[in-house]
Amino acid sequence: MKKTLILLLGLFMTLWLAACSSDSSSGDSGDTSSGNGSSEVEEDNGSGEDQITIRFAWWGNQTRNNYTNEVIELFEEKNPNINVEAEYASWDDYWKKLAPQAAANELPDIIQMDLSYISQYAQNNQLADLTPYLDNEIDVSNIDQNIINGGKIGDGLYGFNAGVNAVGFHYDPAMLEAIGVDSISEDWTWDDYIEIADQAAGAGYYFDTGFQPDVFFNYYLRTQGDRLYAEDGSGLGYEDDQLFVDFFSMVADRVEAGSTPTPDYLSQLSGVEDDPVVKEEGVGIWQWSNQFLGLQQVADRPLEMHPMPGPNVSDGLFLKPSMFLAVSENSDHKEAAASFIDFFVNDVEANKIIKAERGVPVSSEIKEEIASEVSEAQQQVFEYIDWAEQNSSEMGPPDPSGAGEIIELLNNLSEQMNYGEISPEDAATNFRQQAESILAN
Repeated sequence: MKKTLILLLGLFMTLWLAACSSDSSSGDSGDTSSGNGSSEVEEDNGSGEDQITIRFAWWGNQTRNNYTNEVIELFEEKNPNINVEAEYASWDDYWKKLAPQAAANELPDIIQMDLSYISQYAQNNQLADLTPYLDNEIDVSNIDQNIINGGKIGDGLYGFNAGVNAVGFHYDPAMLEAIGVDSISEDWTWDDYIEIADQAAGAGYYFDTGFQPDVFFNYYLRTQGDRLYAEDGSGLGYEDDQLFVDFFSMVADRVEAGSTPTPDYLSQLSGVEDDPVVKEEGVGIWQWSNQFLGLQQVADRPLEMHPMPGPNVSDGLFLKPSMFLAVSENSDHKEAAASFIDFFVNDVEANKIIKAERGVPVSSEIKEEIASEVSEAQQQVFEYIDWAEQNSSEMGPPDPSGAGEIIELLNNLSEQMNYGEISPEDAATNFRQQAESILAN
């Protein structure tokens, strides 16, 4: 009896040890997490490489969401060891979601980043410097250095340009003839603009719908050798307030002359379909090159693109990143994220899917490859950007932190000047005092 009890006890211990060994083995073979929710390392996919997951976040409409998911699928086919999780939202919801992720150190690996936010995220050490990945994971052999430099902040590159825009005048040539003007000279000046705009008013038409204050005041300042913001973002980039007075007096005078609509009129426009150009009540619009397509589609008749007035157009004009692709500092798979950025800007098949929706491709090779894949209107945009590349200067640093407040302030003051509620001289003083205070903080 005693011998039997010992044998049973030995058998029980053997089975128990085997079970413990089995549990331990099972635990070691499971997935491991990065710990911050940013990415995962999974089992070998049979290629000898660990399977990893990276997250890509962007804002946009359903059209952008659909084609971006197609691009992701293509990337995964060509990179079977990398899974890409898509996270997307509308513009407002996107930034509301990104802020708490940044605070929790859980930003997606790849982030679509805007010019007005990139400085804030970079200065908070939330974005990785992409410089080490250039000419390694990211091929820049067919990309102009000025285009790359758009994402530079200090000594680092914190965003990679996903597409190129440039400002200009988009107009209906038939409406130009209707006001008695055959054509606009390529080297026209601000004096020429005033003359043609007032001629439009005399013929009973609007010439334009005004200027987005921060964008076009900055262009004007650049033609004078200044900028809206100081290089280090600590204050305004111009000292002579007469530049403010000259530009915004010209704008307010066009409203008074009737060549530009009043603020009351503009406030009633619900979208591009209500624009005077679309309704054949105006000649053109001052806007970014990527906005030409929407105007063309709604107007549904031949439109043209034209350079800005001068002098010194090449000093004023710059190639603006439509948006950036950035890598989060908290990512555990920065090389894989950089490889995805390379794919997005340099892969021919991917860009035949994208069709320049995020701006004109930054790669000269890609531009050439997809030229036959895009619409006639998009080809006009390509041609304008080709011209702008030869007639522009370096953008300089991205907008500083606080730029959003500056833009709102300038919009409000511009509207007050156009209503005649404040003089350009008083607005110049008011703007400098408030803007310098915002930027100092």
